[in-house]
Amino acid sequence: MSEQTKILVPKLRFPEFQNAGGWKKYQLQEFSTIIRGASPRPQGDLRYYGGTVPRLMGKDVSRDGKWVTPCTDYLTEEGAKLSRFCKKGTLTIICSGDVGVPSFLAIDACIHDGFLALVDINKKIIDENYIYYCLVYLQKIFNDSATHGGIYVNLTTTILKEFELRIPSIKEQQKIADCLSSIDELITAQNKKIDALKDHKKGLMQQLFPLDGETVPKLRFPEFKDAGEWEEKTLSQVAKYENGKAHEQDITEFGQYVVVNSKFISTDGEVKKYTNQGNCLAKKDDILMVLSDVPNGRAIAKCFVVNADNLYTVNQRICKITPTKALSKILFYLINRSPYFLDFDDGVKQTNLKNDDVLNCPILLPVDILEQQKIADCLTSVDDLITAQIQKLETLKAHKKGLMQQLFPIIDEVGE
Repeated sequence: MSEQTKILVPKLRFPEFQNAGGWKKYQLQEFSTIIRGASPRPQGDLRYYGGTVPRLMGKDVSRDGKWVTPCTDYLTEEGAKLSRFCKKGTLTIICSGDVGVPSFLAIDACIHDGFLALVDINKKIIDENYIYYCLVYLQKIFNDSATHGGIYVNLTTTILKEFELRIPSIKEQQKIADCLSSIDELITAQNKKIDALKDHKKGLMQQLFPLDGETVPKLRFPEFKDAGEWEEKTLSQVAKYENGKAHEQDITEFGQYVVVNSKFISTDGEVKKYTNQGNCLAKKDDILMVLSDVPNGRAIAKCFVVNADNLYTVNQRICKITPTKALSKILFYLINRSPYFLDFDDGVKQTNLKNDDVLNCPILLPVDILEQQKIADCLTSVDDLITAQIQKLETLKAHKKGLMQQLFPIIDEVGE
């Protein structure tokens, strides 16, 4: 490839930079110093750990968050001396595990040795916000390589120092960064809207269902004010139970049925497997629940309400609950991730719910089926609002991704 061919420009360029020429090639070390985090040894030594100095860990970082506040690990003053201290605003990048995820420190903190940091950035060459978005754009290169055992499986200081970027003038950098920042602000606002709706739903459920030790809810629809106390039952009294069946040997790329496993339920149906063997078919309004999960996992007792007949088949370690004397939707709201089930998780070993554990789950239900329906309809309407807002969020993220593909040169050519 000739030098002329390698002169890169993005597909989409702001009008005032249309004739600004190609982007220049720089190694990261030409405009910043790359340092690596550090961890005091031995791990867990009380001389170094358990103090008040925050240390950035991988679990603090979100793929959607530009700024991160370390809050899961703390060092003593002695431990901080053996770690790597960075000031608020330092740009960090994960160098092992979820390789390539960048973020800015929201507070002064030490960084774990699973991070690299860019310090002493030469602002005459590059804008800090711009380089953040460069790294977001290049995340796919780093992470895909790590996933397949490539050269970025662990980012070293040497690799990152020598990594090449193509960058425009400072003014064009700032224009690009400002554009992407404005979308990030919309994404942040949308996330807050979703969180507010989820909090509203949580509060509503606390009002619509009786609290522990009580038999009537705080909030009741007017027509049921004098309907009396709710009845305490076990799940076995209002539903039938069936364990799922193994489908692992019958998975196909395309099939007649969706296999409902823990991954399907935990991802709200985003991750699907298919089969032509309906070993345990579910019907509309059946409730499917995860029976097994790792310690402190987020899938145990998570439920899915079937929305069509003969479309889903239930895998092992999932149970099928068929309501007989209660509405499916209100039963779903009562048992989905219920504290009763979560108490089986001791945080140490894998949780495995048995059929008796499930069938003995205590529940309180309104006697009048119309009250059950009213509550279910109310909560379903909130769920529909949340789903609509989540779809808007995904649209914003997709727009940002597409815009970045237009505003930066083609990934495959970067660094050639």
